[in-house]
Amino acid sequence: MNASLISSLGYVRIAACAPRVALANVAANVEEIKRIAIEVHKQGADIALFPELCLCGYTCADLFRQPTLIQACLDGLEAVRVFSENLDLLMVVSAPMEWQGKLYNAAVVINDGTYVAVVPKSFLPNTGEYYDQRWFASGRPVRGEVLHINGQDVPFGTDVLIADVSRQNLVLGVELCEDLWAIEPPSGDLVRQGATVILNCSASNELVGKASYRTNLVQMQSARTYSVYAYASAGPTESTTDVVYGGHCMVAECGELIAQNQRFELQGSYTLADVDIERCVRERLGGTSFAQEVLQHSVRRLRTRIPSSTKHTILRRIDTSPFVPQHSQDRAERCHEIMSIQATGLAVRIQRSGAKKVVLGLSGGLDSTLALLVCMKACDLLDLPHQTILAVSLPGMGTTDRTFSNAEALAAAIGVSYQSISIEKSVLAHFADIGHDPAKTDLVYENAQARERTQILMDLANMHRGIVVGTGDLSEIALGWSTYNADHMSMYNPNAGVPKTLVQHLIAWYAESAPDTVAVILRDILDTPISPELLPKAADGSHGHTTEDVIGPYEVHDFFLYRFVRLQEPVRNIAILACSVFAPRYTPAQILGWLRIFLTRFIVNQFKRSCMPDGVKVGSVALSPRADWRMPSDMSTALWLSELDAVTTEID
Repeated sequence: MNASLISSLGYVRIAACAPRVALANVAANVEEIKRIAIEVHKQGADIALFPELCLCGYTCADLFRQPTLIQACLDGLEAVRVFSENLDLLMVVSAPMEWQGKLYNAAVVINDGTYVAVVPKSFLPNTGEYYDQRWFASGRPVRGEVLHINGQDVPFGTDVLIADVSRQNLVLGVELCEDLWAIEPPSGDLVRQGATVILNCSASNELVGKASYRTNLVQMQSARTYSVYAYASAGPTESTTDVVYGGHCMVAECGELIAQNQRFELQGSYTLADVDIERCVRERLGGTSFAQEVLQHSVRRLRTRIPSSTKHTILRRIDTSPFVPQHSQDRAERCHEIMSIQATGLAVRIQRSGAKKVVLGLSGGLDSTLALLVCMKACDLLDLPHQTILAVSLPGMGTTDRTFSNAEALAAAIGVSYQSISIEKSVLAHFADIGHDPAKTDLVYENAQARERTQILMDLANMHRGIVVGTGDLSEIALGWSTYNADHMSMYNPNAGVPKTLVQHLIAWYAESAPDTVAVILRDILDTPISPELLPKAADGSHGHTTEDVIGPYEVHDFFLYRFVRLQEPVRNIAILACSVFAPRYTPAQILGWLRIFLTRFIVNQFKRSCMPDGVKVGSVALSPRADWRMPSDMSTALWLSELDAVTTEID
């Protein structure tokens, strides 16, 4: 994909760096900072963040009081400033800074040959291995001041934001190390005032378990503030007299860890990440608590031209399966939790409805199989026998031997009540009643079968004083891939919050611990093509058509669903990202065609979601009209399809 399309996504590339440090050798440290700055600049970095007191070393201790060292740091800052001229890289470095008879541990923002701002550290650790208060004053009361550096008057204080002159949502705030560990970090107030990126110059030593704790802090602060949080910590070439520093560098975005480096690199290290500032804004717009925040202090908003490089690649993981954890252990934990949520919701509904039977249509497909497994777990929670479940097979014109036999075998293997009722005669009689030619395999032909099945299930539930359990999944609900007032309807749907890509993993996860007699059936169901089986079978007895032949792969639609609903991304961005991550498996023409199907079906089928039955929410994407997604049922598709048309022209 060409660079102009990737650059148009608007990502900001941040480098969090842990250079080698030569203690008190400022000249050598300046050269090392230059070296890494040049390297990350070549890789398209717009912002380079360096560790706490990187110009001289964090562990200089009582040497911080030496005028010789302080002056060397001022000279080093000037060297970095001159170096930054025309480099097109905003840099944040750190040095001891004297002001009004006090010494401050400060971050210095340098851009295009200018000292933009100096931000002092607010919270000074002074316990265990840390003695910051021995040398430095807290910057908490410093607001609205000016510091004189090498002939320039520079804004100085904790009340500083750095705003880009052309991108109104790109606003930088700075804090240092211990600030993050405070009860209320300064970054919270900076974010209230509009900061979308927080840059932290740090020197955090390594202890057993501390890296994961530190990572959690960074992630949680970025989540709490709906911001990008970049963190660069001092590396292993700091003094090792009593402790070791690992050079931990990471970038998080709205609670998600986007990138981190390998610690303990003696030659220095860094991590690069593309961050989405507009995502932070979208998350804030959807966060009701953020809208209720009250400004506590005034700030100075300093304007500068923050670089924006041309990007040839995307330096962040764009997950093709956003609903499915990447690692097997995480997947197993997710599957266990989801099925527990589903089963608990259904169990409570069974109990409170007084149902004597749980009725569901068992087709031998993925969704009804998952629903059956959830029904079993719900019965276990209620100490009810599995015979409480009535699984009904409803073969019709398009039912294949494979799905029918799998449904029958599965019901027998797990010991539920089972009944098979052919719908062919009833549907043909219905065709005769309404004057429809059964040779005409149109929408009427398909939907009549779906409605006949639902009628039977509802009547059986009435007969047995039970409830009908729905089987349709989140992906089908999003696409409106159900027949209105047929499989669209039930008394309770435990699958309503589970996307199709995750349905498959839930069944596979269950099969791993199931008896062999059950597991072999489940695995065959997983291998069966996805189809509603509503059209006549082919000559060889196979499906008349598969769902994905008609609407496109569910993996692609789930990608669209996550980014459109959860991330609220523009159609343009979704199109570019999809064409990038699914290449070369699918062509841009295929992907854009499927995106058109998704947008159209998602918007025009809202009327089905507006009256969908109760169902359990299991993840951050849900479409219940009562809780999660409200939209007019008669909304126009024009705006979104117009955006798709425009980006299609660009991609073509």
